[in-house]
Amino acid sequence: MKINSLKNADLTGKKVFVRADFNVPIENGVIQDDTRISATLPTINYLLEKNAKIILASHLGRPDGKKNEQDSLAPIAEYLEKKLLKTVTFLPDCIGDEIVKTISSAEEGTIFLLENTRFHTEEESNDPEFAKKLANLADIFVIDSFGTAHRKHASTYGIAEYLPAYAGLLMTREIDELSRIMTEPEHPFVLVLGGAKTETKIPLIKNLLKDADYILLGGGLANTFNAAKGYDMAKSLYEEDKIELAREIMLQAEMVNTQILTSEDAIVADDATDSAESIDLPINDIEGEMQALDIGIKTVHKYYNLIKDAKTIIWNGPMGLFEIEKFASGTRQIAKAIAANKSARTIIGGGDTIDAIKDAKLGFDEFTHVSTGGGAMLDFLGGNDLPGIDIIKA
Repeated sequence: MKINSLKNADLTGKKVFVRADFNVPIENGVIQDDTRISATLPTINYLLEKNAKIILASHLGRPDGKKNEQDSLAPIAEYLEKKLLKTVTFLPDCIGDEIVKTISSAEEGTIFLLENTRFHTEEESNDPEFAKKLANLADIFVIDSFGTAHRKHASTYGIAEYLPAYAGLLMTREIDELSRIMTEPEHPFVLVLGGAKTETKIPLIKNLLKDADYILLGGGLANTFNAAKGYDMAKSLYEEDKIELAREIMLQAEMVNTQILTSEDAIVADDATDSAESIDLPINDIEGEMQALDIGIKTVHKYYNLIKDAKTIIWNGPMGLFEIEKFASGTRQIAKAIAANKSARTIIGGGDTIDAIKDAKLGFDEFTHVSTGGGAMLDFLGGNDLPGIDIIKA
């Protein structure tokens, strides 16, 4: 895919609007996870090298168009100052004459951070007038928020109607890594999918079905496919309305010689709590009030053997309810197995998956690429067009 890269832009004396993804967890003004912020630092530093005037923008949370302290980006400005060792001027809004005047009168190399774009309802509705007001702040638009690339919002899409648009360094890397794994996957190609919802994973499965050699399922996703195989999943989390769809996908997989594996055994309990009694049971022994809450040891071993020999691995979604210690082992073992395979290209994505990596005490540098976008990654690998990428295609 050919895109307009920031490195091809003339930045001399330019005001550059950078749509970043600073939607991070903040508690009592303290940032709990800086992954997304750190991912945009290379773009900011590149613009500083070019002495551009930098205008950073992002959303935070879901304020529904109402300004509130909890969703303010003010703590992000303080964090950025410490990371960049430069002053970051926080502005109390993202549009308005005073904002325009402040930015215009500043020296080159100045860094601004606008207030939460979602404090305006016009952001999510992609209102053209609001997008135009954002564009009035700058000469160039840079999208570096892959995590929002599947959203058609004013600051991620509409603004490109009024300014030349370029991909930031993070966005460029995301596109390069994901495009490569779709067009040039080495085999064996293993797709590891978990989580609760079947619907979000279906486009990805369908799009990569003919390329993947093995699709390994865990979590509620595996439960749904096991129910489609005719197993009684008792009180386990699964989607009854997706059973027929799961059967269709398994038939399609047989036609292209792709193996879809579901959990052969599971860690089951009557309650999803750490205090509940649990046992590892074969899937066909699940009954009554039982819930399958993690993949069992036999499944872990089978998945491990396929993962260790793989040359391409994509992982999205935990293998069970890893937030509870009693049901975290399967996800941790799979995470460690993927990290241990140093001969494979390993692409990881999704908020829960990233949390699982941290839970397993693994570093991001142990994988080829850790995507900053969960839904965007699934859409991209599912073959869908992403509005935030369409605007930077060359």
